[in-house]
Amino acid sequence: MDAPGFPVLELRRYAVRPGEAPAFSRCFESFFPEAFQQLGAMILGDFVERTPDTFTWLRGFPDMAARRTVCEAFYDGPLWKEHAAATNARLLDHTNVLLLRPLRGPEHGIPALPAVDPIREPAGAQGVALAQIFTVAEGRLDPFAAAAEDAFARYREAGAREVGVLATLDLPNNFPRHPVRTDGPHLVWLGLVADDAALKGFTPLADSALAGLHATGLLRRAPEAVVLDPGLRSRLRWL
Repeated sequence: MDAPGFPVLELRRYAVRPGEAPAFSRCFESFFPEAFQQLGAMILGDFVERTPDTFTWLRGFPDMAARRTVCEAFYDGPLWKEHAAATNARLLDHTNVLLLRPLRGPEHGIPALPAVDPIREPAGAQGVALAQIFTVAEGRLDPFAAAAEDAFARYREAGAREVGVLATLDLPNNFPRHPVRTDGPHLVWLGLVADDAALKGFTPLADSALAGLHATGLLRRAPEAVVLDPGLRSRLRWL
């Protein structure tokens, strides 16, 4: 499966009970990825944030109609009914969700990388994922995206692997049981570096770029930089 199949995206960041993020990740990966895939959606990546007690995952759908159909089938289905109580018991908040689209068009979506091979990748998914989240001033998404491209080009030149640039998908939420944020527009840059040594080298460049982008006056608040460790089975990883 490739990126054009999933142009409707959710970046879901869950606050979990203190110390529970690794256990939440293990349970999530044990039960849910194949279930969504069989219904026609895809968990493109799942992560434990280095922000304490935060689990993050990226879910993709072919279109908005599929989003509703898949979510209704999954959350009314037997797998979720069996595991809902244990899963929800570890959650403090599940409402920090951005509904997104590829900024540059569906052909520039998030890649659906191959599943982790337990034989060839016995240590599980590797690398460090990075997310930069920008809350853009109303009506200023296009000029901000143009200004940000210079920074993103420098990231690529420095060896960060750009996974995607996403923007708010401004459509009504057609599965209201799962709220999404309405404080957009947002722009999200997603990338990967190989390891902590590469992250250490990348961080000063990113900090400088974020400060410069904040100074454009095109944002409503300071950018958020998030460091994410892939779950053992995360498709989105350093390959």
